[in-house]
Amino acid sequence: MSRRDMAKPLLGHRSTEGDPGITPAAGRTIGVLGSGDFARSLAIRLVCSGFKVVVGSRNPKRKANLFPSAAEVTFQAEAVKKTDVIFVAVFREHYSTLCDLADVLVGKILVDVSNNTEINHHKESNAEYLASLFPACTVVKGFNVVSAWTLQSGARDGNKQVLICSNNQEAKRTVAEIAQVMGFTPVDMGCMSSACEIENIPLRLLPAWKIPIFLALGLFLCFFTYNLIRQVIHPYIRENKNKLYKIPIEVVNTTLPCVSYVMLSLVYLPGVLAACSQLYYGTKYRRFPDWLDQWLLHRKQIGLLSFFCAALHAVYSLCLPMRRSHRYLLIETAVKQAVEKKMNIWVEEEVWRMEIYISVGIIALGLLSLLAITSLPSIANSLNWREFSFVQSTLGFIALVISTLHTLTYGWSRAFDENQYKFYLPPTYTLTLLVPCTVIIAKVIFSLPCIQHRLMRIRRGWEKGRYVKFVLPSATGEYSSGETSSNV
Repeated sequence: MSRRDMAKPLLGHRSTEGDPGITPAAGRTIGVLGSGDFARSLAIRLVCSGFKVVVGSRNPKRKANLFPSAAEVTFQAEAVKKTDVIFVAVFREHYSTLCDLADVLVGKILVDVSNNTEINHHKESNAEYLASLFPACTVVKGFNVVSAWTLQSGARDGNKQVLICSNNQEAKRTVAEIAQVMGFTPVDMGCMSSACEIENIPLRLLPAWKIPIFLALGLFLCFFTYNLIRQVIHPYIRENKNKLYKIPIEVVNTTLPCVSYVMLSLVYLPGVLAACSQLYYGTKYRRFPDWLDQWLLHRKQIGLLSFFCAALHAVYSLCLPMRRSHRYLLIETAVKQAVEKKMNIWVEEEVWRMEIYISVGIIALGLLSLLAITSLPSIANSLNWREFSFVQSTLGFIALVISTLHTLTYGWSRAFDENQYKFYLPPTYTLTLLVPCTVIIAKVIFSLPCIQHRLMRIRRGWEKGRYVKFVLPSATGEYSSGETSSNV
């Protein structure tokens, strides 16, 4: 069984009334061994949730003022004797200091909340190590993915899930009830062998963002190099002009929309490839390749990075007129026009092009903002599936189309100007149109009734080449059976 299959809610809304074998979680006495930041936050949260808390410390008199007045702070041995559920809030290297309490810990439930400083720092997990030191106790791994800040501020301000694992189902259920009363959602991660994976979770740095970030950086470097060649190196070689001043603002501002536009198209390209696969094989039950499966899982992060680049592009564009170089160029242009005695420099086509270009860009950025906002869990949870699908799928595709119009109005007729092909390299925006236009054309084809109907049938369970049984009446009135293919 995979770890993804094991991650399931541990408890439903189960009532404990009338069951003498179940002790109500709220009101029971909970022990906490340790006096660090996490132990104090844990004690505060337990007290606020209606539990009686007994804190075990080696120096209770000195540590008493750090805990809420409702919590009893005493020696470790005394705290252990007063409760059956004990949170071990000490570091792994200090577990051995608890060995003197082995006799009074017999039969107790120990909740290990510790984490390591590095992923897979030890061969065995902290919870397994604690269980080996106290074989007469039942060890449960839990609460290590919850921060001290979340414990103090309440579950509504942080991650509500508490991952729990243990070899004892009854102990897991007890800890899960405590977590529920505290306002968290317990998630069963299986037996104690899952403790190592649970302890690695807080140490991972943006695990779902690594591939999208590397993708965005790769696209940025490619487009940045391409624009650098066209805007800086070309004029230096061909005209002996120093345009290095363009690198910090202008070259970056030309690169950002390219990255944003391509990243937005990459959000919807895997859906197109998945639909092509389902149409080709005639079934939805065939697994996608691993690369496509991972691509589909990272669409949210890719979309958010697309919005981030688009927002930066908008800010950079607003700052363009503020540059000293831009002011010098305006003055130089005005002087040239005065020398040449040009009184009317109004170009109707260019005016309309810029008006449409900016207007369409603002609309595209607004739609991207809406997509980014609805990706937040707090907003997404308030939407039903149809609303979420409409925003992310329909409005997202509209945002891609409008972004394409934004790019086309930027290029206008310059794509046919041979002066734009520096070093025989086409303008950057023509390269960015390849993937988005492919996605748009594919989406239009899939919207055709004949293809859309077939795709919907496949996604409802229809399979090409599957045979089904049928029964027909014979001429004598009796029924005879046969088979036919479901794709007839």
